[in-house]
Amino acid sequence: MVHSFSNRVEDIIKSIPEGKVATYGQIAACAGVPRGARGVAWILHSCSENDRLPWHRVVNRKGGISLPHHQGYELQMALLKKEGVRFGESGYIDLDHYGWDPDESRSESQ
Repeated sequence: MVHSFSNRVEDIIKSIPEGKVATYGQIAACAGVPRGARGVAWILHSCSENDRLPWHRVVNRKGGISLPHHQGYELQMALLKKEGVRFGESGYIDLDHYGWDPDESRSESQ
């Protein structure tokens, strides 16, 4: 069965473990569309609540929250902090430390 880009993105987002983050571009590339970061954002915007996606684990390529202040930014930060993710003084997450490696997850499940 062939899954649509949207289905693949949702499956990937659901597999990001607690305390880790992934970037929009990383998720798009894992779903087979390397330049599909905006599509990932659209899917998150339209599906995250209904499909119970851990939307808060998706950040921009710099490790920052893309949502505007008072429009989800503070909630996303609080949810990530609750999972143990720490932000630097600049407001960015250290992707080397908290970034999710899907290859590492696959090898752990085998």
